Order: sequence, then structure tokens, then C-alpha cells
Amino acid sequence: METSILLVDDHKIVRNGLRSLIEKKTSLKVIGEASDGRDAIKFCEKFKPNVVIMDIAMSGLNGVQATKQIVDIDSNIKVIALSMHADKQFVIGMFKAGAYGYLLKDTSSEELIDAILSVARNQKYVSQKISDVLIENISQNSTDNEIDVLTTREIEVLQLIAEGNSSKDIGELLFLSSKTVDVHRTNIMRKLNLSNIPDLTKYAIKEGIISLE
Repeated sequence: METSILLVDDHKIVRNGLRSLIEKKTSLKVIGEASDGRDAIKFCEKFKPNVVIMDIAMSGLNGVQATKQIVDIDSNIKVIALSMHADKQFVIGMFKAGAYGYLLKDTSSEELIDAILSVARNQKYVSQKISDVLIENISQNSTDNEIDVLTTREIEVLQLIAEGNSSKDIGELLFLSSKTVDVHRTNIMRKLNLSNIPDLTKYAIKEGIISLE
């Protein structure tokens, strides 16, 4: 039985390379590509791929938030993070969002195929380096995160604010009024005990909501 796959990365050359590697395996079929989290969600709503290969650091809507919404759409869709980031906030964020696997972008083609086949069989997959990050997190018992106080919509707004978008621009993108965006910003600042946009931006970077790459 063929496993259908969606590739999500904001670099077309990366998607092209992944497609070439994956389709050497006859049981795997790339049925779509997306350059950002929002397009990935729309694709999953319509086509329900078996597996999503998900970049994390994408503008507009990052891979963590996209994964959370995709899993909400259909928990049978298995998301594998494929990222250059091995930092704890990215790894823990993806698995809390519902990801089934996590690989680094320097992984071998053989490991990528193994990961896809594993998650398609409902088996979670992590590379050794990522496994070490998870074990360290468990040993430190650091499962709580203050970002959990924010709603999904507030995290979306936070990312867009940190990327330098105005309330008007955010409203147009999320189909909200500028006033509603301002209310979200006020609530975010209150919940995180932050007082200005630069502090929000620093927080977003620290938590992996946006990346400096």
C-alpha cells in the first residue's frame, strides 16, 4: 500500500531534493508541497496525506503551530519534523504539538526513509541526537512552559507581531479586525508579563516561535 506524503519547507530546493530522495522508494508517493504552515493546513484538510515532512522555522505560521492544527484536523496524519534545530524548545514543542518523528536536516537519506516508514506504522521515530535532548528534558522534569498559557490564536498573533507585521496586516492575514488583533496583543503581554514589542520579539526568539536563521 502506497504512503502519501506532503512536503512542507519554505525553500523549494529543499522540497525538490526531498521529493527526489523519497520517490526512489516505490511505496512512497509525494502528493503535494507547501511553502508555509498555512498552506500545509489547507492541503491536509483537503487531501489527508499519511505523512507530513515539516520544517519548523517558517514565517507566518511556524511548524510547531502548523503541526498542532494538522493533528487537530486528523490525528491519523503523522508529522515528522525535519529541521536544522536541535534545541530543546523546538524538539519539545514539536512533540507536544503532536509530531510523530524528529530528524535533523543533515540526516541520511536512509534514515529519512526509515523514519517515514516507521511513523506510517504508528511508530515514533527520533534521531540519536534528538533522543538525547528528550532524555535530558525528562531528567530535568521540565515539562511546563509558560507559553502554554497562550491560545493557538494568540501564538499565531505573537509570531506575526515578532516578524514585524502591523495590526492591520495581521488582521488581513487572519481575517480579524485591527482592534481584535490589538486585544490579542494586550492579552499576550498580560499573560507573559511583558510590556513592549521588543520584549515580545525576544520572547518569540527564545521560545523558538521565530528563528534568526
